[in-house]
Amino acid sequence: MDHFPGTHWGKPRDESVDLYNTYPIHAASREHVAARAHAGVQRTQAPIVTGTSVLAFHYKDGIIMAADNLASYGSLARFKDIQRLVPVGAFTVIGGGGDMSDLQHITHRLESLIIDELCEEDGHALGPNEIYEYLSQLMYGRRSKMDPLWNSLLVGGYKDGTPFLGYVDLQGTTYTASTLATGYGSMIAQPLLRKYVEGRETTLAEEEARQIMEDCMKVLFYRDARSLNKYQIATVTAKGISISESLSAPTEWSFAEQIRGYGAQTQ
Repeated sequence: MDHFPGTHWGKPRDESVDLYNTYPIHAASREHVAARAHAGVQRTQAPIVTGTSVLAFHYKDGIIMAADNLASYGSLARFKDIQRLVPVGAFTVIGGGGDMSDLQHITHRLESLIIDELCEEDGHALGPNEIYEYLSQLMYGRRSKMDPLWNSLLVGGYKDGTPFLGYVDLQGTTYTASTLATGYGSMIAQPLLRKYVEGRETTLAEEEARQIMEDCMKVLFYRDARSLNKYQIATVTAKGISISESLSAPTEWSFAEQIRGYGAQTQ
């Protein structure tokens, strides 16, 4: 199993492709059918429809998080209205990258968890710390069974006057920080977040935090082939959870008119 799937999400597994026609078509098809019948119904072990980066950081009033609305079918920009920021209870938002069907499964598990907690009627509500610990155990448990949920998740929340931001991935790896990013964002947007946010978490106003997030999403759209300039921003503060409608990042492509390809230019 590939434990570092970042550059392989959405591509077929090598063992499922016979590039050199090793077997005759009739023989290969019989073996495939027999193996499938013996194994029964199997869910995919490789991501098919995937989402890219999620960004989040602390600011003065709480947590701000953003993700675009694109779910790619391999390299095809197939679904452009997918919400990858999911509220969980009254204090937490999760943002998911990776396989979208696995993200839906995780969302259903969290909904069941919240309902079970409400049915207890003990006056206790799950906060971001509890959701974070639950996801870390869920992801590590599935990884230990060699059947991972192919996602990288950010967990952001605000409860009892304290903001929380954590990261969980398909291996069960967990850590917390004041600025976090998944996918390509961890290489492209994370340096920008560290430059403009770290050291200012307690003084950064919401207006400036939104501007920083919008600039990072614009950079990702320019640089990440699996991103889209249509995204949502969520904030979690003492007032509660707010997830915006889809926003559009303004872009500028006039410089492309001067590009004439590679090599020496004669015109």
